[in-house]
Amino acid sequence: MTKRTPNHRLRNLVAEAGLTYEALAKEVRAVAAECGTALRTNKSTIEHWISGTVPAGHTGRYLAVALSRRLGRLLTLHDLGVATYEEEDDSLGLSLGEDPLDALLPMWRHELDRRRFLSTSAYSVAAAGLPLSYVREIADRTAAARAGRTIGMGEVAAVRDMVRLFSEMDERHGGQHGRSALVQYLRDDVAPLCRGRFHSDEIRRHMLSAAGRGVHLLGWKSYDAGQQGLAQRYYLQSYALAVESGIPGHDGFVMRTMAMQGLKLHRPEHCQALAETGLNRAKGKVDVQTESLFRVVHAHTLAKSRQRQAAVAEAERARTLLAAACGDEVPFWALAWGPPAASVYSRNAKVYETLGDRKTAAEQYARAAASRPASYARIVALDLVASAEMQLKSGSIEQACATWNRAMDHMDGVRSVRTRKAVKRMRSDLARFRARGARCAAELDERAVEFLAAT
Repeated sequence: MTKRTPNHRLRNLVAEAGLTYEALAKEVRAVAAECGTALRTNKSTIEHWISGTVPAGHTGRYLAVALSRRLGRLLTLHDLGVATYEEEDDSLGLSLGEDPLDALLPMWRHELDRRRFLSTSAYSVAAAGLPLSYVREIADRTAAARAGRTIGMGEVAAVRDMVRLFSEMDERHGGQHGRSALVQYLRDDVAPLCRGRFHSDEIRRHMLSAAGRGVHLLGWKSYDAGQQGLAQRYYLQSYALAVESGIPGHDGFVMRTMAMQGLKLHRPEHCQALAETGLNRAKGKVDVQTESLFRVVHAHTLAKSRQRQAAVAEAERARTLLAAACGDEVPFWALAWGPPAASVYSRNAKVYETLGDRKTAAEQYARAAASRPASYARIVALDLVASAEMQLKSGSIEQACATWNRAMDHMDGVRSVRTRKAVKRMRSDLARFRARGARCAAELDERAVEFLAAT
């Protein structure tokens, strides 16, 4: 008979929580009941777990939630010493489990451990961008939820506001700025809220959706850093949260993002199916501006599959929907890249670029850049870069150089792998013109060299 090893981690956590075995068993039963499961957990069950028996089925997760609520911090099965699988594997985040947080928590731990960020720097970026009293208010709301209070729409609004702040910083300063702060915010504040008690199921759904938007932003930051595999993992878990939330269209929006990533990486195998399914999940359930976002990505996948007529027709439908917008509110999750109009123009440009219409593509990229707030520095710069590239391919070297100069005006202070790649690509494109003595190309190249040295 195999001798069991006592679970010292669990014993110490139970002692720290100050719960008797009987009281902990009651808490575990309560958590399970919230999930629609009836358990017979009792004092003897807790004793068996501490002596080394591993909880069966989902019971370990109910135990983790019960102790998390009591101790005011999020605990994993690994923390409790009852994990039945190895969290540190290459497939982490690439599958969709019953609870996305089970994948996200070890992912976040790996990110922070690998980067060796100091815990004291967790919110330095956020605190610099918000009034301190407001940051304190958000922290107080989270603390209240951890203490066992019921979560309401006030907490949902706080999470949305903080994610919106991180999004604005991302667009202004690039994806490498504030990433560790976002990871820690989602791990330490948002994850406990997702596993808390809610006033209603509707509030729970909105909290999960807000969390999904935050994870989506982490995916975007990873994408901007050139970490495509990690971005894909975050998008998958963002999708899982969106599905669990049940908010109409949100899951389809993440599918739209995954289609965009595949197109960018020239891996179109599943892009059209993702775009079509995402559109079908949103069509008729969202406002017309949001639907236009889905349709224009679908148009791009059609263009990539050489269905020219269908692509142009779908792009036109997106433009028509945008023109028909009558002030309806755009969902929080659909504002990932700012005003929908600018996103539609930029994606329409990619449709026409794919179809070989460089003139229209250049115009649409320029229109996208002009439609975004000035604070969206990175994407404005990249839209202008794309416009310049179309102008150069059309033979307009001076016009292209002027547009590239405007793009670089917006890159000041931006930390982004994509902007650096864009500048390096520009130098390569202009090399033959420098060799011919084109003054505008030479001057722009000097500016590019200075930019790359500084970043």
